[in-house]
Amino acid sequence: MNKPLILVVEDDAPVRNLMSTTLKTHEYKYLTAPTGRDAVMLASSHNPDVMFLDLGLPDMDGVEVIRQVRSWSNMPIIVISARSEDEDKITALDAGADDYLTKPFSVEELLARLRVTIRRLSIMNTSGAAESSIYTNGKLKIDYPAGCAFLNEEPLKLTPIEFRLLCLLAKNTGKVLTHTYITQSIWGRSWDNDIASLRVFMVTLRKKLEPTPDSPQFIQTHVGIGYRMLKIE
Repeated sequence: MNKPLILVVEDDAPVRNLMSTTLKTHEYKYLTAPTGRDAVMLASSHNPDVMFLDLGLPDMDGVEVIRQVRSWSNMPIIVISARSEDEDKITALDAGADDYLTKPFSVEELLARLRVTIRRLSIMNTSGAAESSIYTNGKLKIDYPAGCAFLNEEPLKLTPIEFRLLCLLAKNTGKVLTHTYITQSIWGRSWDNDIASLRVFMVTLRKKLEPTPDSPQFIQTHVGIGYRMLKIE
């Protein structure tokens, strides 16, 4: 794909300038927005490829920006926030964010997250027709080529990362996938904070997938090791 257009949503001018300068230095196209209202307007009028989003905006919470954008767009949204509690991450990811980077962050990690996201977009755009099967496991159905999943014939509202996680587990039903294997497959790397993000994503995925999360039917946790998709007989 051509150089993507990045929308930087950040009200802190020094941080916004740092991100803009970093993107410009690496020859990315970008737009900036200091408020949530500006972010929604630019997202709808310019159709950016990726959004970097701060949650602490002056006019609205960043989670509300995610919800508004998700009502019409599936563009990857990478949250960059000083909020580091799991509850804050779960709220943002559950609203539809694709990744979560905690402040303070390094420029190298910012670029790494962006490269992985762009690579994932490219793969999705070029190999969308490669999958031709439908996965069924009990009342769970995944339509790989359509990029959607159903539970009890009802569509599951999954973020792109949640869908990729579900597909990875489904394609390896019965196998225990380690944290490292999963994070390498999803993000292309396995840093400590990636494993922490994985835990949060699994919480949001299970909330949507499991009727009773405390008694999982589909995804089994192997403490300290990873996760396994159970086969429903």
